[in-house]
Amino acid sequence: MSKAHLAQLDSLAFPWRDYLEMTKPKVVALMLVTALVGMALASPGWIPLPALVFGLTGIGLMAGAAAAINHLVDRRIDTIMARTHNRPLPKGRVAPLQAAVFAAVLALVGFVMLYALVNPLTAWLTFASLIGYAGIYTGFLKRATPQNIVIGGLAGAMPPLLGWTAVTGDFHGHGMLLVIIIFAWTPPHFWALAIHRKADYAKAGLPMLPVTHGVEYTKTHILLYSFLLALACLLPVLVGMSGALYLLGSSVLSAWFLWRAWQLKFQPERYEPIKLFLFSIWQLLALFVLLLVDHYLGVWL
Repeated sequence: MSKAHLAQLDSLAFPWRDYLEMTKPKVVALMLVTALVGMALASPGWIPLPALVFGLTGIGLMAGAAAAINHLVDRRIDTIMARTHNRPLPKGRVAPLQAAVFAAVLALVGFVMLYALVNPLTAWLTFASLIGYAGIYTGFLKRATPQNIVIGGLAGAMPPLLGWTAVTGDFHGHGMLLVIIIFAWTPPHFWALAIHRKADYAKAGLPMLPVTHGVEYTKTHILLYSFLLALACLLPVLVGMSGALYLLGSSVLSAWFLWRAWQLKFQPERYEPIKLFLFSIWQLLALFVLLLVDHYLGVWL
């Protein structure tokens, strides 16, 4: 029996790849990295094992549930957009009821795990993030205002705080500083993609900023938010959470991000929006890795 035949039988038995795709694993992985850093910065030493294992698993399950709900709610507009028309729901590989049950199971298991094995505060905050992203942003803001990603970005920025509360059980301002960094990062990150996919969003009737206010206006906002992001990245140093290594590394990353945003605005022939979108992902990952390394260097030294 050929490999192609085996793959076909596997997909007929259970289309697990489609269900995995609905959880947006790459996005969830980046969220879990930021949650891990929140856990580390909340810990004077090594992260407690229960918080690490059950906290990350529960947060990941509920984030995957929110992503699956996003697929479910957006299935009609996904059929219109070139970037999303091959998703499982538009193509009929997964039925809406199946997607809804899948999301509900993920959310329930994740919530119970966090509530019972981590702490109730983390469970409820993660649930609030799910409602914010899957309900308020996807169900309402995305179709209602060009500032959708600014208002709705808070839900996606919560994982570092969730990691923090998973360890401490308390809501702390230092955890919120990490949220502010991602909150400031989200608009320039998303708007770069929105410029690249402007025609898609216009075709789907979504009021994204490049569609409603034009590309140049959006590029200006990306540049302005890049300055705001650079300032936000300094907050961990100003309150004593991080030291010289993070200050040096984050300053280089911020300067690089600003330079790319400036090029996008004033030298568009040299730097395309999709490049800034992709760079921003690596920039955020590098920033949080720096936070992690800086923290443990401080612990060890």
